[in-house]
Amino acid sequence: MPLYHLYDFQHAALAPLRLTAETLQQVFSHPLVPFSYTGFGRALAAGAELVERSTRRYRKPAFGLDRVRIGDTDVAVSESALLRRPFCDLIHFRRDIDRQDPRVLLVAPMSGHYATLLRDTVAGLLPDHDVYITDWIGAADVPLSGGEFDLDTYVQYLIDFLTHLGPRTHVVAVCQPSVPVLAATAILGADRHPCAPASMTLMGGPIDTRVNPTRVNRHAREHSLDWFERTCISRVPATYPGFMRQVYPGFLQLTGFMAMNADRHLGSAMKHFHHLVRGDGESADAHRRFYDEYLAVMDLPAEFFLQTIKVAFHDHDLPRGTMRWRGTPVATHAIEKTALLTVEGELDDISAVGQTVAAHDLCPAIPADRRQHHLQKGVGHFGIFNGRRWRAEILPTVREFIRRAD
Repeated sequence: MPLYHLYDFQHAALAPLRLTAETLQQVFSHPLVPFSYTGFGRALAAGAELVERSTRRYRKPAFGLDRVRIGDTDVAVSESALLRRPFCDLIHFRRDIDRQDPRVLLVAPMSGHYATLLRDTVAGLLPDHDVYITDWIGAADVPLSGGEFDLDTYVQYLIDFLTHLGPRTHVVAVCQPSVPVLAATAILGADRHPCAPASMTLMGGPIDTRVNPTRVNRHAREHSLDWFERTCISRVPATYPGFMRQVYPGFLQLTGFMAMNADRHLGSAMKHFHHLVRGDGESADAHRRFYDEYLAVMDLPAEFFLQTIKVAFHDHDLPRGTMRWRGTPVATHAIEKTALLTVEGELDDISAVGQTVAAHDLCPAIPADRRQHHLQKGVGHFGIFNGRRWRAEILPTVREFIRRAD
């Protein structure tokens, strides 16, 4: 049975269990049911919730950023799609205030999770910047008429977005898009294009995965492209808009994400169970919010996934100076006017320390006073762009760097 069909069959087969668990959870947590106030009742409801949440499919969450605090004023925020492409919408977070703040294109990773994973990144940037984000669309939702999407197409999208936004746009890349962002900036820089970014912030990106390789890097390096194609690629079934498109399924990616930190996720589930039993609603809600986001994944186009593996993890084209975009050499040494900030997390186990800062060696023409590196102590990959350290220590660095480069 094809992989995707097996996945759909499993989801359908678990439907009765999921429905039963949902019913038990609702009954034994209802305030009018006396049994819900007993320890056994709360434990039964907690266990039922864990079963229901572990067997459901998670939809793409909303950004939910409808207000932002600017100075002493609460300002309304609305989302609008500025540009639409088959695989991506360029979303603008429009603030209801007349301010001339630096314009920032936030490039979300196309690596499984939706752009909403950067909600905290957007929320941090909004008070002081005019923010746009790449909202990638799952490949299973794109009909074959939408064409193919590979790494070259990704770079083209970025060039189109930067050109549309105009001169003096600042670009911030989180994780995977560091490679295509650097490539797009190099292409615009070599053409002396007026819409080359004013500044480029690369956060936890795999610029040179030969440096301090992680388990993720080693896994990619130790398996051939043919192995990835045979093992990871599947065709989308007829029940989806992208019928017959070849994809790297989101559920396979999620399995890999969970396996990397299985003990941590199991421990988190047990803590959630105990929070529910004790009635600690605040901690339980925090757990739900995180996993509603973390477990929502999308499919990647097969051609994009395979080309990224080859370019970034097998051949190391960018750091070796051999990367080409549709036949054109990607000349990073041509970047002169774009300021460069790199950000790394001390505990990053996906893009380790040294892999992102390598971008500075590739851009020797950028003046010393327009480049900076920030190593954040005590954070892993997600802590670079999310959470307390992002807001208190990394965000001020990014904000000040953009202001200087504007």
